[in-house]
Amino acid sequence: MGERKSTVLKKEINDLLTQTGPGTPMGEMFRQYWIPALLAEELPEDGCPQIRVKLLSERMIAFRDSEGRYGLIDEFCAHRGVSLWFGRNEEGGLRCAYHGWKFDVTGQAVEVPSEPEESNFCAHVKLRAYPLVKIGDVLWTHMGDPAKRPPMPEFEFAKVAAEQNYTSKRWQECNWLQAFEGGIDSSHVSWLHSGGLKNDPLFKGAKGNEYNLADFRPYFEVAEADGGLFVGARRNAEEDSYYWRITPWVMPSFTLIPPRGDHPVHGHWWIPIDDDNCWTYSFDYHPTRPLTQAELDAMRAGHGVHSENMPGTYRPTANKDNDYLMDRDAQRRGELFSGVRGIAIQDASLQESMGPIVDRSKERLVSADAGIIKARQKLRKAALALRDEGTTPPGIEPAHHQVRSAAVVLPRDASFIESSREALTAELGKPHASV
Repeated sequence: MGERKSTVLKKEINDLLTQTGPGTPMGEMFRQYWIPALLAEELPEDGCPQIRVKLLSERMIAFRDSEGRYGLIDEFCAHRGVSLWFGRNEEGGLRCAYHGWKFDVTGQAVEVPSEPEESNFCAHVKLRAYPLVKIGDVLWTHMGDPAKRPPMPEFEFAKVAAEQNYTSKRWQECNWLQAFEGGIDSSHVSWLHSGGLKNDPLFKGAKGNEYNLADFRPYFEVAEADGGLFVGARRNAEEDSYYWRITPWVMPSFTLIPPRGDHPVHGHWWIPIDDDNCWTYSFDYHPTRPLTQAELDAMRAGHGVHSENMPGTYRPTANKDNDYLMDRDAQRRGELFSGVRGIAIQDASLQESMGPIVDRSKERLVSADAGIIKARQKLRKAALALRDEGTTPPGIEPAHHQVRSAAVVLPRDASFIESSREALTAELGKPHASV
């Protein structure tokens, strides 16, 4: 009983892990990394309309100027605080609609029409700005100290050929941590996603699904990784073997879902918008072949880890305002265990049901939560080490990104981590380890 009680998270630790605004320990830690800021499709061409962006509780404007340069700058004009969303994207900069002040992608004021031409006033006016760099389908930013800017990310999903990858995003109405924790919790799959294992076009047909549906009591082991953790979930397979699903977590919030058969590999990035909301970036990629048209059609329709979104937005069509289109008849028939359709929305509905920030002092964790417990400990330790000692947190180095998930059948006496080292190492063109 004493051991169980020790897993309860105190409020001050929960606050440290969930608060990511400027000046907070976890917010400063997120600012050490390159993180997804937008999908590239949101700024599709030179001179296209700018968009509002909120990350880590900071309000910004993203734009692509007439010369194709990307910018991520403070939303509000340095003159009177007007939102630059109303401005004009023209001739290499963004011009405020109020008094015509113009800023380039670095946030530098380049024109202040009310000042004399010979004045050097512009040189002294610059908005807060962050880099915005396209890699794969994603525009990445680094919101920390430019002098400590790390190398660009090298996650395999963003490095494969364009025809091998598909990335989407959705707005999730809860704190980043409770969304992320669902990504390293393999035990819920046999329950919440049982219908998807049988019917989802991006999941069905794999031998591993049979093991998932036959064993509802997985055993968990957690192994250290340079950039985070490897979370192993073990289920019974044949008499002399176990089925292992191994999920890598790279700090702060990148996870890869173990593959199924020859289906593409799924994964997520959870990025705080503010303390009560986050962006869930979801991707599929195949390391050895292009995605098929049928797979792409399924992803765009909201199957697999993706969501069907309201037209012109990244808010899921099924959301808390319409009770996630709950289908009680399908729940009674056993088609949908929770009554909610779609793997992504099944996850989001339950994570959002906890409230914007769950009160973790009331939860009672069990052995299957070993990965979650370890991840919280590692996040807390890294955030405090950065704050108190300036220690660089794990997951920043490109070498830490060279990981894969794996689904393998191993002899019962084999170590899941030692037997899977090669399978868990990313290498372009190498087949993934899948069952």
